[in-house]
Amino acid sequence: MQITRSNDSKTMKGPADWFTGDVYIDAVADPAGTSTFASVNVHFTPGARTAWHTHPLGQTVFVTEGIGLCQREGGPVEVIRPGDRVFFEPGENHWHGAAPDRFMVHIGMQQNDENGVPVTWGEHVTDEQYAAARAS
Repeated sequence: MQITRSNDSKTMKGPADWFTGDVYIDAVADPAGTSTFASVNVHFTPGARTAWHTHPLGQTVFVTEGIGLCQREGGPVEVIRPGDRVFFEPGENHWHGAAPDRFMVHIGMQQNDENGVPVTWGEHVTDEQYAAARAS
């Protein structure tokens, strides 16, 4: 058994290479021993969002607060709310973030692949793509 105390890690600002807008990340679980599982609690300010990205073994997002948006490449934009659970298939290009006028918090859960990689980042979701998402 291993206990990690809440004061052992600090909130990290989401890197501009990965996000548009202000995003804050708290680690929930890091891979340890033979486990490849990782989880983060992600706080998105209104309008903030991830860049397009994929996860080699998929990702589950569980919304805990606020209103968000998510989209897989080629699919419709979906509104997500507290209690909603979204699973993105392995290799599925997608983005997620806050609605334009609401904060959104989710727990992101994924596994690292055999090389220790949990995510591959792509291009930023443009303001035009996000505006089109809001219009849908």
